[in-house]
Formats: sequence, structure tokens, C-alpha cells
Amino acid sequence: MSEKMKDLGVRTASGLILGVVVLGAIYWSVWSFGALLAVILVAGMSEFYSLVEKQGSAPQRLIGTITGVVLLALNFYFAYCIAYEQGLVVLGDSPWLGRGLAFLLLLLPLMLVCELFRRREHPAADVGVTLLGVVYVALPLSLMSFIPVAGGAGWQPGAMIAYVFIIWANDVFAYLVGMTLGRHRLCERLSPKKSWEGFFGGLLGAVALGLLAARLLGADYLAWAGLALVAAVTGVLGDLAESMFKRAAGVKDSGRLIPGHGGVLDRFDAMLLSAPFVLVYMLIVI
Repeated sequence: MSEKMKDLGVRTASGLILGVVVLGAIYWSVWSFGALLAVILVAGMSEFYSLVEKQGSAPQRLIGTITGVVLLALNFYFAYCIAYEQGLVVLGDSPWLGRGLAFLLLLLPLMLVCELFRRREHPAADVGVTLLGVVYVALPLSLMSFIPVAGGAGWQPGAMIAYVFIIWANDVFAYLVGMTLGRHRLCERLSPKKSWEGFFGGLLGAVALGLLAARLLGADYLAWAGLALVAAVTGVLGDLAESMFKRAAGVKDSGRLIPGHGGVLDRFDAMLLSAPFVLVYMLIVI
């Protein structure tokens, strides 16, 4: 067996396993979904901080990761309350929520306190990339907690599963169309292989999946076609954003956690940028 075929086999097998794990965690229970988000968050933030370290920055890994985990926990708790306790929880009604929010707020000035003792030449830049890790990785994953409950009818894993399939359809159709018809480069500076033909092919695939999701969920076709367009366009921008960070770091992949696919950021980069836009769209339209 040639090396290329062996690599393809590894990539296919790991991709199938990853797909089963992701979809299974979403469908199984609210807690397995939360655990999935937490694993992606910790691994993704570690990879992001490694990327910026290759550029000479020195992020505060521990404080940044703890801040991200607390942010996820607070948002996940909110989403859980919406799904199972009929509505939003007022801050004063939940001592754990109040303590968590207070702890989160203390972590931000704590970054400045820690920077006093690190004796780095560019403290503002180091604090900045630490916060960027929270904004780029932790915040979108935290907001993703609300996608299964955005419809207002309790816990609906089908909505999250449909969103994942829309992102995957966009990637697959963009790759296939771009490989066969791609002539005009989309953003050669960041991703030489992406083409405008692949971009529009991905949009068509995403919309097709959106319409299928609407049929299976008994939802409005036009609303889900719009959601698919939002997810696909912002997902491509998410791919380019991660490519920007990798090019600046001089690496091909963000990590090696997933055999044949690279790191966690390489697999979830599209969702990191698209999730906030998709959530806002769902809250307004669906």
C-alpha cells in the first residue's frame, strides 16, 4: 500500500470516529454536549496559544484557559436553565451563577497582576493574545451552548446536529467543486487552494442541507435556507481566520491531535466564527 493511500485511510478512519463522537455527544444528553464543548475549548485554546507563542508572544495559558472554562460553564448553565427550568435565571436567584460571574470578572484584572511579575518586554501584547484566545475560542463555544435551545421549545439537539451537518456540507461541496471547477482564487494570500467556484459550490451544498434539515425538523424552509447561508459564509471566513493565524506562525496545522486532520482548530475553525452569527440569526428569525 502506498504512503498516500495509507494517509487517506487514516484520515478517513479518524474523520468517521470524530463524526460519531461529535454527533453522539450532541444527541446523547445535554451533559455529554457540555463535555464535548469543554474538551474542544481546552484543546482549542492550547493550540491557539501555541500558535501565538511561535510568533514570539507569551500568553498566560493557565489564566486564559480557566477564564474560557468559566465562561463556558456560565453560559452552559444559562442554556440548561432555559431548556429545563422554563426561562432565564435572575442573577440573585442563583448563588452559583453570581459567584461564577464574580470569579470571571476577577480573572480579567488578575491577568494584569500576573503580568507585573513576568518581566516581559510587551505586557500589553501578551495580555492581548491571552484575551484573544478567550474571544476566538471560548466565547463562540460558550454561545454554541444556546443553539439547541434557541428555538424556545426546550432541549433540541436536532438543531445543533443540523448546524453541524450544514458546516460539513459546506466544506465537502466547496472541496469537490473547487477541485473540479476551481479557477479563480478566493484568498490566495491565506489559502491558495480555495476558489470562488468552490465557495459558491459550498453555499449550494449548505443550503441543500438547510432545506433537508427544515423538512426533518418540521421548520420553515426559507428560515433554514437563510441560516445555512449565514453558516456557510461565516464558516468560510472562519477557515480563513485560522489560516491567517497558522501562516503567521509558519505552520500547516494547528496541532496533531486528530490523525490525518491536524488539530482541533483545523476541524472546528469554521464553527468558531459562524456560531455567534448563527445564534443571533436563530434568535431573530427562527
